Parts: sequence; structure tokens; C-alpha cells
Amino acid sequence: ESETTLVSHHLVLSQKVMMEDGKVAEGKERKDVFQAPPPVIMFSGSGLNSSKGLRRQKRDWVIPPINVAENSRGPFPQMLVSIRSDQDQDISIRYSITGVGADQPPNEVFNIDPVLGKMFVTKPLDREHRSSYHLRAHAVDMNGNQVENPIDLYIFVIDMNDNRPEFKNQVYNGSVDEGSKPGTYVMHLSAFDADDNTTANGMVRYRILSQTPHSPIPNMFTINSETGDIVTVAPGLDREKVSQYTIIVQATDMEGNLNFGLSNTATAIITVTDINDNPPMLTSRTFSGEVPENRVDVVVANLTVIDADQAHSPNWNAIYQIISGDQFGHFTIRTDPVTNDGMVTVVKPVDFEMNRSFMLKVAVSNQAHLASGIQSSLQSTADVTISVQDVNEPPYFPTNPKHIRFEEGVPAGTSLTTFSASDPDRLHMQSIRYSKLNDPADWLSINRTNGQIVTTGMLDRESIYVKNNIYEATFLATDNGSPAASGTGTLQIYLIDINDNPPALIPKESQICERMNKNVNGVNITAADADTDPNAGPFVFELPNFPTSIRRNWTISRISGDYARLGLRYQVYLEPGVYEVPIIVSDSGNPPLSNRSVIKVKVCPCDENGDCTTLGAVAAAGLGTGAIISILICVIILLSMVLLFVVWIKRREKERQTKQLLIDPEDDVRDNILKYDEEGGGEEDQDYDLSQLQQPDSLEHIISKPPGVRRVDERPIIPESQYPIRPVVPHPGDIGDFIHEGLRAADNDPTAPPYDSLLVFDYEGSGSTAGSVSSLNSSSTGDQDYDYLNDWGPRFKKLADMYGGGDDD
Repeated sequence: ESETTLVSHHLVLSQKVMMEDGKVAEGKERKDVFQAPPPVIMFSGSGLNSSKGLRRQKRDWVIPPINVAENSRGPFPQMLVSIRSDQDQDISIRYSITGVGADQPPNEVFNIDPVLGKMFVTKPLDREHRSSYHLRAHAVDMNGNQVENPIDLYIFVIDMNDNRPEFKNQVYNGSVDEGSKPGTYVMHLSAFDADDNTTANGMVRYRILSQTPHSPIPNMFTINSETGDIVTVAPGLDREKVSQYTIIVQATDMEGNLNFGLSNTATAIITVTDINDNPPMLTSRTFSGEVPENRVDVVVANLTVIDADQAHSPNWNAIYQIISGDQFGHFTIRTDPVTNDGMVTVVKPVDFEMNRSFMLKVAVSNQAHLASGIQSSLQSTADVTISVQDVNEPPYFPTNPKHIRFEEGVPAGTSLTTFSASDPDRLHMQSIRYSKLNDPADWLSINRTNGQIVTTGMLDRESIYVKNNIYEATFLATDNGSPAASGTGTLQIYLIDINDNPPALIPKESQICERMNKNVNGVNITAADADTDPNAGPFVFELPNFPTSIRRNWTISRISGDYARLGLRYQVYLEPGVYEVPIIVSDSGNPPLSNRSVIKVKVCPCDENGDCTTLGAVAAAGLGTGAIISILICVIILLSMVLLFVVWIKRREKERQTKQLLIDPEDDVRDNILKYDEEGGGEEDQDYDLSQLQQPDSLEHIISKPPGVRRVDERPIIPESQYPIRPVVPHPGDIGDFIHEGLRAADNDPTAPPYDSLLVFDYEGSGSTAGSVSSLNSSSTGDQDYDYLNDWGPRFKKLADMYGGGDDD
């Protein structure tokens, strides 16, 4: 051959067409199309065991994909293709396939006969789950050696119309303005079909099935069959007639073929939105009302309006305006937010004497502008007549408050001014009476008929009722109308100061050193005057001529206009004490006023700093040396008595603590044998039956006794008596009865101790290893030597005298 090739055989391929008609969903009988023999796919001849050297390979044949229809009814396994190698005539070959759907999940969708090379599909396929598969076919010998290069197999799942269109929502909401023109976009609907959208199976078309209501026509809207956009097709949308439409939309696949396609429906709710196409209209062309004069915030008329647009929206809310008739702004119109009515309200008082009635022209409009092409109604304007009612108005003072100026100190009966009022009701010719409402100092009176004000007391600028030189009083003016009305006026009197208050010396008390010091020159003094300039300072300070000792001992030197210094004359020595120094103070009034004041000066010894010493302060208080010594002696005596009392208390406490150690040894009860009583001889000298004092070993002799015979020291073996039970909350009158009943029961109880006999208090057993107490010898004779008791100290002296004393006794 002129050209060597690795491909020894060409590919012979034919396919079996396995497509169902697609009309199964419509219930028609399935038809099988022409079936070709099973295709055979041959491996290329360039096997791996070729003995020839490497040569240029010719281009392989392109293997067309294998098409398999989804939802096939079988039977399964269903053969798809046959794979062969031209070497199967020489050696035994095993075939296999790999890839998704074979040996990878989902496994075993496809398998192959390893000997014959026939590939099968084992179950129905779903294109919506997986639309294609990529497998590789392999050929190996019995030893597992690869004899052919793998070939690629592409399996495509052919779509069938097995899915209906699905809307994302079952209900869609849209809106469109009323009065919209035809072709106005309203809303969009869309449906999804899981089938292949490149085929008719997934191509969806839309149409409108119904419209509710049918007003004004049944077909007010249309829908784009491919996009799902809904638009208007006719004019006449009016919210006031139809505010909402309900449309049923159908989506069908197979390009809208109703015979073969699958369908689904959804609901579209279209709301007709309001526009301001209805102007507000007043219900009447004229309105009327009335208002009393001098009243504000009063509704005098109510304007009613009708608007067909949507309530409580800008297209419905009314705005009222006064076009004419209210030049001075006495009225305004407020909108009731609930009813939309206009309330004509007085905002500025009206006067009957000035205007007895008002003729207003009002207009009404909406918050929103009227829609294009809509004209205002003739009923949007109206006339409002308001009548003013006359009422009795109170008198008023033209000048309020009224200011006047007067000097203080004017005598009682002085006429100050005439404070008169005016009556606004000029047409009634009413009279006015005056009275005093507030006069804090009771200095004024007013004439009842003409309002003349006269003083009843002397005006005093320095009074507590005068603030900042102004005295204020209030008066009342009352007319004789029905009902009577009154007004108030304030009179302010500015009081001009006169020199009517003498100055007062400050301070009233001070202290000074008994001997003059260069650093301490005296006491600084000044004065206070209730008057103001020029009737106050500067002040003049002088010492009186009498008594003569004042000018002889004291001196005053001027510091400034309002201050001076009081001091002792040079080389004058005064005894420590308190001295009353009179000083004459004069102000600068015309004529000036003087005042003789007394200052108490304490003269005392001072230290180097010019401060009074403690002793000097006491001496300066007016006490002599003898008095001071007497006070000190009294203090010392008092302290001595307190000290003696404390010492006596301490000593007595010490004696009480040591008294026990001073008791006579005969009276000391500690560590001594005391003789309480003499009971006679021992048990051997008495004829006692000691068996009565011992507890019996058993009770048989008691039980065996005849009835009625018992020991008097035994507890009777009989039922115990019943004692009364005390109530939980006894009545005070029952306490005595309870005590008597308990006592009676105890007296009659034979089991209650004591039993009027010897009682067994303790039992020490029968018999005793110890001898009788009478065997003890009380005498001191014998071989025992008790002289050692003398060595035990004074506490054992009594025993030593009794037993170790020798033959003294």
C-alpha cells in the first residue's frame, strides 16, 4: 500500500429508532416508527498488538450519538447498540462500558453483554433529570489486556412532552390607573415548562380565559401570548364604577396547541387605582352662621362637600379657602379629617359695634390637582353669611397700666389722678361704677362715679409694699348691663424720695485695745440711711459735747464720705470694760437729718497682734478682779468635790471586793464540815424495817395478793382517772371551773403520787458489800495520826483541832 494506516476497518453504523409518538398524554394509541436493525459499532483496526511499526494514523470515523426517548415503556432491558472488534475471530474478547450511568452513579442504567457486546438500557430515562450520558466502550482479552483503543459513546435522551407549564404564583396582583388609554401596560405573568424549550414541548403560549366583571365590556385586557404581558385594549376604566378585575390566564405548551399541549391556569387581580377625576362639590351654594362678639375658637358654620374619589386620599381630602369678605382675617376654615367638612372658625374677635355681619365667599379644592382634562365644578364655591351677636362687653381703661409720679409723704386727702374707664357698648349708654380691687398698704380710695383717686394715708417710699420706688394698686370698673360686666385697671405711682429718714450708726458694738497701737488705730464706723441720694451720704460723724468725758477720752477721724474711725485719744488709758460712746450722725439732705446713736465699745488688753486676750475679754465683759477670783475659787472647789466623790466610790468598790477575805474562819463555809442537824444514832440503834426501802425483785407477790390488799408504797394497778381536757381557746369564765375539776380528779385518783407512804426514789440492788454506816467510829482515839493536818494551812485548822489536837479536850 502506498499509505500505511492503523485503521483496518471502517465503522458501520445504523441505529434503531425508538421514539414514541408523543401523543400518549392525549390518550392516543402508541405507534412504533420504522425500526432498523440494531447498529453495530466496530473498533478501529489499529489494535495494540499490531506487529507493524508506527505509521501515520488515518482519521477515525465520527460516531454519531445514540438517541434514546425518555419515559420509554420497554420492555427492559432494551438493546441500544452492538459493539464489536474485528479481532474477535482470532481471540476471545470481553466487552465493558464505563462512565456515569454504567459504573458511576447512577449505576446500572446501561449495561453490556461482555461476550456479545450488546449494550442495553435497563430502565426508563428522564430528560428533566439527566439529558445526556457519556460512556466509553472497552475491549480486552481473557487476561485483561486491552486489545482495542476505547471508543466514546454519547447517549442523548430525547424529550417527550411530559411536563405541564407551572406558574410561580397562583395569584398575581397588578394595578392600572382609571381612565388609562388602550395599550397601557398593566402587569406580567410567566410560567415555566420543564421540557426542552428548544422544542415545542417547552414552548409556552398564554391566553385570557375569562374576565370578571364584564363592565364596561368583557374584553378590557389582552395578554401577549409569548411574553405574558397584560395590557388594556379598550377605554372606559372607571374606579368609581369598577374598582377591581379578576382575570383567569391559561398557559399551554406545544406552542399553544390545545389538542396536543398541556395547560395550567393562574389568576390575575387587577386593581383600578384612583385619579383625581372628580372635583369636590359643596352640597349648597349658600351657608349661614352666627357668632357672639369677642369670642374666638368658635365654629360658626359647617360646610359639607361631596367627592366621589377614594376616601381619605389626596384626591378626596378637601382644602377650603376664603376668597373674599374677610379683610381683617377674623375667620379660617379647617377641614374635619373624618367627614371632610369645612368648619368656619373665629380666630380673631369680632366687634358688634364695628361689624354686625360678614359675607364670605369660599372655595373648595383637593390636595391633589385634578387629572388632565378634568374641569372644576361650579359647585366648588359658595357664599357664607355670618351674623354677629351683641353681648355686654366689660368696660376698659384706655391707659392700662397708668403711670403717675408723686413725692412721698403727701398727706391724706391728696388727689392723685382720675382713673376712668370707657364702655365699648356705646349704643346702650350704660353707667360705670368704680371700686378698689387691690391696695396693699390701704393708702388710696377711688370715687365710685368719676374714678378720682385720693390718698387715705401718707405715702412712704420706704414701705415694704413699694418695689423699686413704685407702688401698685388695682381698680375695678363695672357697668350696669345685664349681666353686669367689669374690667380691671392698674395704677402705678412712682414715689419721689424726700429726706424723712435719719441715718443709723453701724456697727452697734465693737472692741478696742486699752492702749493705742500703731497698727490698731480704732474702730471703723459708717451709717445706713433708708433714703436715697441726695438724701443719704456723705455722712457727718461727731462726738457730743455732753458728757465732757466723751470728747476727753475719744476721738473721731474722717476716712471718706461714708466712713470714719473712732478711737481713744493719745496717752489715754481706760480700764478694761464696756463703754457706751454716743455719736451724732448727720446725712446730706436739705435740710439734713441727724441721729444720736450709741456704740458699745469693749476696751480690753491686747496681744502683739492687736487681738483681745482671753482674760482681757472676760474683764472687758464688765467683771472686776475680785469677781474673777471668786469665780475661779468656786470652780476649784467644785472640781475638788467631784474628785473626792470619785475617790470615795473607788475605795468603796475596793472594800467590797476584799470583804470576803476578812470573814472570821468560824464563819467561813468554804472547805469546812458543817453541822446541819442531829438525827440521832445509826441504823443499829433504830428498829427500822429496811426492806421497805428496797425495790422488790418481782411483782408476783403483788399480783397474787387478794383484791383490795396492796402495799401503800406501790402504784395501784387500776385504770387512771380521766382528767378534764382544757379547751384550745378557753373562755375566761371557764378557767376557775377547769382548775376545780382538775383538783377534784387528782384528789380522787388513787394512782396519783404521793401514795401517803414511803416512796422508792432509787434502787441500788439487794444486799451490800459495804458495812453499815454505824460501823464508822466518830471518836479520835486510835492509831491514826492526824497531826499532819496542821501542815495543810489555815483552811484545815478545824479538822486538825478535832482529830490531831491531843488531850486538850
